[in-house]
Amino acid sequence: MKIKPLLYIVAIAALAFTYFSNQSVMSADKSPAKMPDVPDGHEQISLGAGCFWCIEAIYNRLNGVKSAVSGYTGGSVKNPTYQDICTGASGHAEVVHIVYDPKVVTLDTILAWFWKAHDPTTLNRQGNDVGTQYRSAIYYYNDAQRKLAEASKTAAQKDFKSPIVTEITKSVKFYPGEAYHQDFYKKNKSKNSYCRFIIAPKMKKLGFEDKEKVAK
Repeated sequence: MKIKPLLYIVAIAALAFTYFSNQSVMSADKSPAKMPDVPDGHEQISLGAGCFWCIEAIYNRLNGVKSAVSGYTGGSVKNPTYQDICTGASGHAEVVHIVYDPKVVTLDTILAWFWKAHDPTTLNRQGNDVGTQYRSAIYYYNDAQRKLAEASKTAAQKDFKSPIVTEITKSVKFYPGEAYHQDFYKKNKSKNSYCRFIIAPKMKKLGFEDKEKVAK
Protein backbone atom coordinates (compact mmCIF):
# COMPACT_ATOMS: atom_id res chain seq x y z
CA MET A 1 0.00 0.00 0.00
CA LYS A 2 1.13 3.53 -0.76
CA ILE A 3 0.51 4.96 2.69
CA LYS A 4 2.74 8.05 2.50
CA PRO A 5 0.98 9.63 -0.51
CA LEU A 6 -2.33 9.11 1.26
CA LEU A 7 -1.01 10.79 4.39
CA TYR A 8 0.21 13.72 2.30
CA ILE A 9 -3.23 14.11 0.76
CA VAL A 10 -4.90 14.04 4.18
CA ALA A 11 -2.42 16.60 5.54
CA ILE A 12 -2.93 18.93 2.58
CA ALA A 13 -6.69 18.62 2.90
CA ALA A 14 -6.50 19.46 6.61
CA LEU A 15 -4.33 22.50 5.94
CA ALA A 16 -6.67 23.68 3.20
CA PHE A 17 -9.67 23.25 5.49
CA THR A 18 -7.97 25.26 8.24
CA TYR A 19 -6.95 27.99 5.79
CA PHE A 20 -10.40 28.50 4.31
CA SER A 21 -12.04 28.28 7.74
CA ASN A 22 -9.78 31.04 9.02
CA GLN A 23 -10.32 33.14 5.89
CA SER A 24 -14.07 33.08 6.49
CA VAL A 25 -13.49 34.18 10.08
CA MET A 26 -11.16 37.04 9.18
CA SER A 27 -13.60 38.37 6.59
CA ALA A 28 -16.37 38.64 9.18
CA ASP A 29 -17.66 41.70 11.08
CA LYS A 30 -14.67 43.40 12.74
CA SER A 31 -16.60 46.12 14.57
CA PRO A 32 -16.24 45.95 18.38
CA ALA A 33 -18.99 44.26 20.36
CA LYS A 34 -20.96 46.27 22.90
CA MET A 35 -19.84 46.54 26.51
CA PRO A 36 -22.00 44.12 28.53
CA ASP A 37 -24.58 45.49 30.96
CA VAL A 38 -24.23 44.70 34.66
CA PRO A 39 -27.74 44.65 36.20
CA ASP A 40 -28.32 45.42 39.87
CA GLY A 41 -27.34 42.50 42.05
CA HIS A 42 -24.95 41.08 39.46
CA GLU A 43 -21.15 40.96 39.53
CA GLN A 44 -18.42 40.85 36.90
CA ILE A 45 -15.02 39.25 36.51
CA SER A 46 -12.61 38.73 33.60
CA LEU A 47 -10.79 35.44 33.04
CA GLY A 48 -7.88 34.65 30.74
CA ALA A 49 -7.31 30.99 29.90
CA GLY A 50 -5.89 30.81 26.39
CA CYS A 51 -8.05 31.34 23.32
CA PHE A 52 -11.22 33.13 24.36
CA TRP A 53 -13.41 31.23 21.89
CA CYS A 54 -13.21 28.13 24.07
CA ILE A 55 -13.70 29.82 27.44
CA GLU A 56 -16.62 31.88 26.18
CA ALA A 57 -18.36 28.72 24.94
CA ILE A 58 -18.08 27.16 28.40
CA TYR A 59 -19.34 30.12 30.42
CA ASN A 60 -22.19 30.88 28.05
CA ARG A 61 -23.61 27.50 29.09
CA LEU A 62 -23.17 27.94 32.83
CA ASN A 63 -26.43 28.66 34.62
CA GLY A 64 -26.38 32.05 36.36
CA VAL A 65 -24.07 33.68 33.82
CA LYS A 66 -25.89 36.59 32.19
CA SER A 67 -23.21 37.25 29.58
CA ALA A 68 -19.77 36.06 28.56
CA VAL A 69 -18.06 38.48 26.18
CA SER A 70 -14.73 37.81 24.48
CA GLY A 71 -12.30 40.70 24.60
CA TYR A 72 -9.01 42.12 25.78
CA THR A 73 -7.58 43.52 29.02
CA GLY A 74 -4.39 43.89 30.99
CA GLY A 75 -2.39 45.90 28.47
CA SER A 76 -1.58 49.51 27.66
CA VAL A 77 -2.81 49.81 24.06
CA LYS A 78 -6.12 51.68 23.82
CA ASN A 79 -8.94 50.20 21.74
CA PRO A 80 -6.88 47.18 20.66
CA THR A 81 -7.83 45.07 17.66
CA TYR A 82 -7.38 41.34 17.28
CA GLN A 83 -4.41 42.04 15.02
CA ASP A 84 -2.82 44.11 17.82
CA ILE A 85 -3.31 41.22 20.24
CA CYS A 86 -1.82 38.66 17.85
CA THR A 87 1.49 40.52 17.76
CA GLY A 88 1.94 39.87 21.48
CA ALA A 89 3.16 43.45 21.90
CA SER A 90 -0.06 45.06 23.15
CA GLY A 91 0.29 43.76 26.70
CA HIS A 92 -3.32 42.61 26.62
CA ALA A 93 -4.58 39.11 27.28
CA GLU A 94 -7.45 37.39 25.53
CA VAL A 95 -10.14 37.17 28.20
CA VAL A 96 -13.80 36.49 28.69
CA HIS A 97 -15.66 39.15 30.65
CA ILE A 98 -18.32 37.40 32.71
CA VAL A 99 -21.41 39.04 34.20
CA TYR A 100 -23.12 36.70 36.65
CA ASP A 101 -25.84 36.52 39.27
CA PRO A 102 -24.18 35.46 42.56
CA LYS A 103 -27.54 34.27 43.86
CA VAL A 104 -27.56 31.63 41.12
CA VAL A 105 -23.88 30.84 40.57
CA THR A 106 -21.08 31.62 43.02
CA LEU A 107 -17.65 32.88 42.13
CA ASP A 108 -16.27 29.67 43.64
CA THR A 109 -18.19 27.69 41.01
CA ILE A 110 -17.08 29.99 38.20
CA LEU A 111 -13.46 29.56 39.26
CA ALA A 112 -13.83 25.80 39.69
CA TRP A 113 -14.70 25.60 35.98
CA PHE A 114 -11.84 27.97 35.20
CA TRP A 115 -9.27 25.53 36.62
CA LYS A 116 -10.87 22.64 34.73
CA ALA A 117 -11.08 24.50 31.42
CA HIS A 118 -7.35 25.07 30.88
CA ASP A 119 -3.86 24.24 32.11
CA PRO A 120 -2.93 27.00 34.59
CA THR A 121 0.61 25.66 35.00
CA THR A 122 1.88 26.66 31.55
CA LEU A 123 3.25 30.19 31.35
CA ASN A 124 1.95 32.24 28.42
CA ARG A 125 0.75 29.16 26.61
CA GLN A 126 -2.28 26.93 26.08
CA GLY A 127 -1.60 24.05 23.72
CA ASN A 128 -0.34 25.42 20.41
CA ASP A 129 -1.38 28.98 21.33
CA VAL A 130 1.80 30.66 22.55
CA GLY A 131 2.34 34.24 23.71
CA THR A 132 1.59 36.57 26.61
CA GLN A 133 -1.86 37.17 25.13
CA TYR A 134 -2.72 33.58 26.10
CA ARG A 135 -1.65 33.91 29.74
CA SER A 136 -3.69 32.45 32.57
CA ALA A 137 -5.17 35.34 34.54
CA ILE A 138 -7.97 36.38 36.86
CA TYR A 139 -8.93 40.06 36.79
CA TYR A 140 -10.97 40.85 39.91
CA TYR A 141 -13.25 43.83 40.54
CA ASN A 142 -13.25 44.03 44.35
CA ASP A 143 -11.28 42.81 47.34
CA ALA A 144 -13.75 40.05 48.13
CA GLN A 145 -13.19 38.59 44.66
CA ARG A 146 -9.43 38.83 45.14
CA LYS A 147 -9.56 36.84 48.36
CA LEU A 148 -11.82 34.22 46.81
CA ALA A 149 -9.56 33.95 43.77
CA GLU A 150 -6.44 33.49 45.90
CA ALA A 151 -8.15 30.84 48.03
CA SER A 152 -9.44 29.07 44.93
CA LYS A 153 -5.96 29.06 43.40
CA THR A 154 -4.48 27.56 46.56
CA ALA A 155 -7.16 24.88 46.67
CA ALA A 156 -6.73 24.04 42.98
CA GLN A 157 -2.99 23.48 43.32
CA LYS A 158 -3.56 19.97 44.70
CA ASP A 159 -4.94 18.94 41.29
CA PHE A 160 -1.73 19.86 39.45
CA LYS A 161 1.81 18.51 39.70
CA SER A 162 3.43 21.74 38.51
CA PRO A 163 2.96 25.14 40.17
CA ILE A 164 -0.01 27.21 39.02
CA VAL A 165 1.23 30.36 37.28
CA THR A 166 -2.13 32.15 37.02
CA GLU A 167 -1.83 35.85 37.77
CA ILE A 168 -4.48 37.43 40.00
CA THR A 169 -4.68 41.11 39.16
CA LYS A 170 -7.00 44.04 39.81
CA SER A 171 -9.09 44.70 36.74
CA VAL A 172 -8.25 47.50 34.35
CA LYS A 173 -10.26 48.62 31.36
CA PHE A 174 -11.90 45.78 29.45
CA TYR A 175 -12.22 46.14 25.68
CA PRO A 176 -14.90 43.98 24.01
CA GLY A 177 -13.51 42.03 21.07
CA GLU A 178 -14.75 42.24 17.51
CA ALA A 179 -18.30 41.10 16.79
CA TYR A 180 -17.20 37.99 14.93
CA HIS A 181 -15.51 36.64 18.08
CA GLN A 182 -18.75 36.65 20.06
CA ASP A 183 -20.62 33.33 20.35
CA PHE A 184 -17.92 32.00 18.06
CA TYR A 185 -18.32 28.34 18.89
CA LYS A 186 -22.10 28.46 18.68
CA LYS A 187 -21.95 30.06 15.23
CA ASN A 188 -19.03 28.12 13.77
CA LYS A 189 -18.76 24.73 15.46
CA SER A 190 -19.67 22.79 12.32
CA LYS A 191 -17.51 24.75 9.87
CA ASN A 192 -14.38 25.93 11.70
CA SER A 193 -11.50 23.52 12.27
CA TYR A 194 -10.50 25.02 15.64
CA CYS A 195 -14.05 24.55 16.87
CA ARG A 196 -14.23 20.98 15.65
CA PHE A 197 -10.85 19.72 16.80
CA ILE A 198 -10.06 21.84 19.87
CA ILE A 199 -13.21 23.29 21.42
CA ALA A 200 -15.71 20.49 20.76
CA PRO A 201 -13.63 17.76 22.48
CA LYS A 202 -13.12 20.01 25.51
CA MET A 203 -16.83 20.83 25.71
CA LYS A 204 -17.63 17.13 25.57
CA LYS A 205 -15.03 16.29 28.22
CA LEU A 206 -16.44 18.92 30.59
CA GLY A 207 -20.03 17.84 29.98
CA PHE A 208 -21.20 21.02 28.23
CA GLU A 209 -21.54 19.88 24.63
CA ASP A 210 -25.10 18.53 24.65
CA LYS A 211 -26.60 20.92 27.19
CA GLU A 212 -28.01 24.41 26.86
CA LYS A 213 -27.17 25.23 30.49
CA VAL A 214 -25.18 23.44 33.17
CA ALA A 215 -26.37 24.02 36.72
CA LYS A 216 -23.01 23.72 38.46
